[in-house]
Amino acid sequence: MNVNIETVHFTADAKLIDHVNAKLQKLSTFHDRIIKANVYLKLDNVVHKIKDKVAEIRIDVPRHSFFVKACTKSFQESFDTALESLITQIKKQKEKQAA
Repeated sequence: MNVNIETVHFTADAKLIDHVNAKLQKLSTFHDRIIKANVYLKLDNVVHKIKDKVAEIRIDVPRHSFFVKACTKSFQESFDTALESLITQIKKQKEKQAA
């Protein structure tokens, strides 16, 4: 699986990048044919003092693409929330294919 992590309006530290990579590797237990994973980490409301942390994940598998977005006060929490939603989408798609 190709993993592409992009950060917008900030530079991510190694701890955050390692967290994202470790969690993405676990996706292979839910779908074994993941081609590519794109992760976008960005700061929302840059002009205001309160900055929300947005995590977007796009996963490409043969004949399908999954996309999720989550926004919280920390990148780890945003990413984890988005990942849980993504896992739910993958499970639902697998159930549809099996039926």
